[in-house]
Amino acid sequence: MSEEPLSRIERFALKFAEVTNEDPRGKWAQATFLRAISYSWVRAAIANRMFVEGLEPLMALRPSGGVMLVSNHRSFFDQYAMLLGCFMGPVHWAKHLFFPVRSNFFYDHPLGIVVNAAVAGGAMYPPIFRQTERKALNDSALDKMVELLQAPGNVLGMHPEGTRGKGPDPYKFLPAQPGVGKLALLGKPMVIPTFTHGLGNNILQDIGWNFTKDAKRDHAVVTVFGPPVDYADLMAEKPRPTLYKKCADRFMAEVKKLTVREKEIRQQLLDGKIADDDPRWLNNRPVGKLYAREGKA
Repeated sequence: MSEEPLSRIERFALKFAEVTNEDPRGKWAQATFLRAISYSWVRAAIANRMFVEGLEPLMALRPSGGVMLVSNHRSFFDQYAMLLGCFMGPVHWAKHLFFPVRSNFFYDHPLGIVVNAAVAGGAMYPPIFRQTERKALNDSALDKMVELLQAPGNVLGMHPEGTRGKGPDPYKFLPAQPGVGKLALLGKPMVIPTFTHGLGNNILQDIGWNFTKDAKRDHAVVTVFGPPVDYADLMAEKPRPTLYKKCADRFMAEVKKLTVREKEIRQQLLDGKIADDDPRWLNNRPVGKLYAREGKA
């Protein structure tokens, strides 16, 4: 089957993303934008609600290559919680962020291009195409992600579930997709599990809750970072589809473990056992450190 040609909009979106992610000057400009603009407005929008556990161990890590953050996926805005976690700090190794997304909307619709540019500086890259006839483009995207994960300073945000969980229970996950396992086994990054809960899909409502008196109780956004996942035994095996799935399942199992701690924290918040001045609240961390740690890309 012949490769389906890209539309004019898709070609433009891909070119923009390549400039902002593959050109060193473009990536420097993107990182500056994310720290100076995106971080600032996201912090202003949800800082009062944002509680982060496990940040100090995260800061103490010394990854020799790239890092892959694997997390649950309930809200369109989960990645912003990861963004805040990476840019608080200083998390010295989080220099360049990449958030692969499905090409639908972000690469085939003008508004999607605007959102990617205005909100993420183009960091929603590389695109994953759903059409079977565009397999070559996806193979190229996989090669690109493997390359990114082999370079120190790069952080790739991934949702092993592949799509949002829409069921009533936020602690019940969809099956992990083998792609994230394949990516890890080929790129061999440090893999850090993350669980985030508290964000919805109504951005105006989420921002409004940030300024209510019960923001830190009934509307807390709790993010828990876990220790790096040990999957060295899987890397020693012969690569195959069943192994990719096994690896992805291990990542999701580690994310699942973090739900226990998240539930404990959430109950402590509801019971008033965690003070408003606890340093794990985002708005109790100084903004200045954000800009002091990173001069150039």
